[in-house]
Amino acid sequence: MSKGLVTLFGGSGFIGRYAARQLVEAGYRVRIAVRRPNLAGDVRLAGPPGWVDIVQANIRNKPSILTALEGADAAVNLVGILFERGKQNFAGAQRDGALLVAEACAERGIRRLVHVSAIGADPASASAYARTKAQAEAGILAQCPEATILRPSIVFGPEDDFFNRFAAMASHPLSNVAPFLPAIGGGHTRVQPVYAGDVAAAIAQAVDREAAAGRTYELGGPSIYTFRELYALICEVIDRRRFALPVPFFLASLMGRTFGALFRYVWPLSSGLFGPPPLTGDQVALLKTDNVVADEALTLSDLGITTVESVEAIVPSYLWRYRPYGQYHQPS
Repeated sequence: MSKGLVTLFGGSGFIGRYAARQLVEAGYRVRIAVRRPNLAGDVRLAGPPGWVDIVQANIRNKPSILTALEGADAAVNLVGILFERGKQNFAGAQRDGALLVAEACAERGIRRLVHVSAIGADPASASAYARTKAQAEAGILAQCPEATILRPSIVFGPEDDFFNRFAAMASHPLSNVAPFLPAIGGGHTRVQPVYAGDVAAAIAQAVDREAAAGRTYELGGPSIYTFRELYALICEVIDRRRFALPVPFFLASLMGRTFGALFRYVWPLSSGLFGPPPLTGDQVALLKTDNVVADEALTLSDLGITTVESVEAIVPSYLWRYRPYGQYHQPS
């Protein structure tokens, strides 16, 4: 028997697929609200027939949000972007859209709202990404005081854009000529990667637990690493000898602003022929601050999640494809 209906905004993304599965396992029916339902069909596999539905919604369009929330008992907002392009900007996607979701939940009388933000959310940050995350949190709690805020560190899993990106760089043919990985600011920034499945479990617990209402949790994995340490781990897994090349923040910022501008204004004109920018000025600003769980923060354990997957346990299971001879490569 179903515990109720949860509307999952941005449910077709990386974390969304894991969250839908966890919510179904917890006994909830799930409504996936996305801009392009035709591209989200595989999310139905997260549960038995009839447990996962897909509807069209745009979090910048309030009527579509209200429609997606009709009959729902809870809502989860996962919508966010890592870089700006065309009309997709941090303010619209991460702040204004989130506030419309909160406003719509208040109008529908939905008390249980879970918003996925990020560690480092700060209204005074030099990063627009971090500023809009913080502005969204404040606006949501003003309209829905019982909302739960989840702030994950870097999220990893087979579909991630972190370990896969650096493994791809290290295995690119050009890296045989220049065997380096860029270490912004020397590669000393610390991060606490958290597995996507654990973030999804936190979402399900936040929906399920009355005690989570009105609280903010920071989500991190069991270990903290510098970028240099993660580079070493990646290279060991894919059996490629690469070196960390220190790139000063001022030079990285100049490169990032250039790439960011090109991909924001030229990318839309190219009909999406290119992938994401290798670096943006906003990302460089984020790298100036460690991305780890604060000492005083509520964490995964406060949500009842005591077994947390490590980078060492999960990452080798999907980075093998970057080895010189793939799955059957024998490390040297």
